[in-house]
Amino acid sequence: MLYGRLDELRERTSTRLSQVLQQTGGTPQARSERDAAATMYADRLAQLNAVEHGLCFGRLDLDTGERRYIGRLGIYDENADYEPLLMDWRAPAARPFYLATAASPDGVRLRRHIRTRDRSVTAIEDEILDLEAAKDTPHHGLASEAALMAALNAHRTGRMRDIVETIQAEQDRVIRAGHQGVLVVQGGPGTGKTAVALHRAAYLLYTHRRELSQRGVLIVGPNATFLRYISQVLPSLGETGVLLCTVGELYPGITARGTEPPEVAEIKGRAVMAEVIRAAVRDRQRVPEDVMSIPFEHEVLRLDRRTAERARERARRSRRLHNQAQEIFIREVINALARQVADRIGADVFGGPNLLDAEDLADIRRELREDDQVMAAIEELWPILTPEQLLRDLFADPDRIASAAPQLTPDEQALLHRSPDSEWTPADVPLLDEAAELLGEDDREARIRAERERQRRVDYAEGVLEIMSRDIEDDPEILMAFDLIDADELAERHREEEYLTVAERAAADRRWAFGHVIVDEAQELSPMAWRTIMRRCPSRSMTLVGDVAQTGALEGTSSWGQVLSPYVADRWRLEELTVNYRTPAEIMEVAAELLTELDPPLEPPRSVRATGVPPWRQRVTRRALPEQLAKAVVTELAEIGEGMLAVLAPQQRLDELGHIIESAFPDAAVGEHTDLDSRVVVLTVRQAKGLEFDSVIIVEPGQIVEESPRGLNDLYVALTRATQRLGVLHTGSVPRALRRLRPRKE
Repeated sequence: MLYGRLDELRERTSTRLSQVLQQTGGTPQARSERDAAATMYADRLAQLNAVEHGLCFGRLDLDTGERRYIGRLGIYDENADYEPLLMDWRAPAARPFYLATAASPDGVRLRRHIRTRDRSVTAIEDEILDLEAAKDTPHHGLASEAALMAALNAHRTGRMRDIVETIQAEQDRVIRAGHQGVLVVQGGPGTGKTAVALHRAAYLLYTHRRELSQRGVLIVGPNATFLRYISQVLPSLGETGVLLCTVGELYPGITARGTEPPEVAEIKGRAVMAEVIRAAVRDRQRVPEDVMSIPFEHEVLRLDRRTAERARERARRSRRLHNQAQEIFIREVINALARQVADRIGADVFGGPNLLDAEDLADIRRELREDDQVMAAIEELWPILTPEQLLRDLFADPDRIASAAPQLTPDEQALLHRSPDSEWTPADVPLLDEAAELLGEDDREARIRAERERQRRVDYAEGVLEIMSRDIEDDPEILMAFDLIDADELAERHREEEYLTVAERAAADRRWAFGHVIVDEAQELSPMAWRTIMRRCPSRSMTLVGDVAQTGALEGTSSWGQVLSPYVADRWRLEELTVNYRTPAEIMEVAAELLTELDPPLEPPRSVRATGVPPWRQRVTRRALPEQLAKAVVTELAEIGEGMLAVLAPQQRLDELGHIIESAFPDAAVGEHTDLDSRVVVLTVRQAKGLEFDSVIIVEPGQIVEESPRGLNDLYVALTRATQRLGVLHTGSVPRALRRLRPRKE
């Protein structure tokens, strides 16, 4: 019945969308209403298509005799006064499905978990929430333990699954927290931080639909691999209008995929770089050293330093952004040059007053503005700049770096120097965003292009109207096409429309203000990246998810208060996730020992399960490493069946070890830009952040620690990626926490 109703809704929505798209013409208001309706029906159709799998996953039988079916979205029976057939998991009335326990049943007598494949029920599990019956039953205080354990022990597929069927109480509290203000979710590895953040996005879009559907929700992740990994979660929950991106993609038109040493990224991430960019802009507002000679017609004009300084000061005092303030600078300089021309050609030969009037001066100013040599000379002093041009010129010139960044040491300044054709890196994007804030947009070219396009449409419309009026007798009683509509109106009616979603419009607009922003692995962001994120959310409605013990970036943080105090002072809330659902107790015991070296006060999350399989380590010679690594991968794949295995390698050994694995397993995937479709992947620790695999083999943990500015943090991340099995291969010594691992012979 549910799927029949779902099919009806799909067909009806698809029909309405087709009808709306066929509508043309009308008033501007009618066209706007048509576009809004088309977007609404398209979004609804995408939502209905996305929830096919696992549409209904639960049922609540209440003490009152009421029965509620719980699913991915709400479905109502139109033939029975809109009686609910299926209740959206985000509705308040569905909350007992996640919170009810035998000790606190919340009016629930029975909770049923329903598993499906396609449109068929494959399994049913019932929980009777009777305190007396549950008294002697061992449990971990977890809701829906059977369903949860089944999900935790399932093989990983390279795509994150939603947890809508198994949300736990502490996770539900975070998911349904109010959306106002900044909420920080601190949680150790495996606590479900990412899943909670995604389900929170779905919940907020359901609860505050009117507000957030217009402004959108932004989710910022640590890397492209991670975004592909989580890309299917929100669509499976019926939400398709969320923008997912990395910090390196926050600047429209730039996809920053370049690499650079960690110490360079750390310098670029410092808060002081905001002042460096500001100084770099001011350095481009130049004045002559003494006097600038400017050819004009058959003479040479002279612009002295004092006149140029007065013009520059007036432009700066206007408080306009650099590119907009250029017009003030040009106006002041043109006025000074016009007076110079007037003094030469208008003076009375007998020493009397200047004979030129105001109209003559206006003509001179116009002629000066139309002279290419004059304008080129002035614009050299105050050029129109793009953020990209500003940064390329800055980093390509050691003298410009020294002038703009006196706060940096000479060695740090030298690290910033690079070729002007270098690729943009993720650390450059916040600097580009900062530069855009200071430069402003120069929209002159865009206006010219828009006018040319408008005129092209008008010319075409005039041709159409002329064709429509041909061969018609010149009779005043006969209405011509020109009598009913003019070319401008016809061109506007048939202007090509772009049907863009909120996420698509937001991605193309640097100044877009989102209704809510979620940042995953938030501890990795630099101070400059935080400035960029905060600009995207002036309302400060944000959810920040992370773990300061897993900070790997040199420019990252170890204190939430330090990150947030410049923006919201102490007006932020902290929620902690304490239960580890991913990492088995045997592996977490090793990770917890390493955590004591990182930060003794930090408590490791509590694992809810054990596998009975202790992690192992194997020492091999450098020469035997390729063979032993291939053998270890074969063994682990046999143990995990259809699951996924990750080889985590030092950055400097990624290509070498990736080649070894690809030689033995041609379908293996190596590096960040893989789709994780292979059963075997080779990644660095940073590329594996936020991901999970059935089995993990860490190669050369000592090198991982040595090559990273926060080596022990990276090793902690590596240890906690596995859901079933963990192994370590090494040729040298290993960090102290790994020495307790069970040795395995070659």
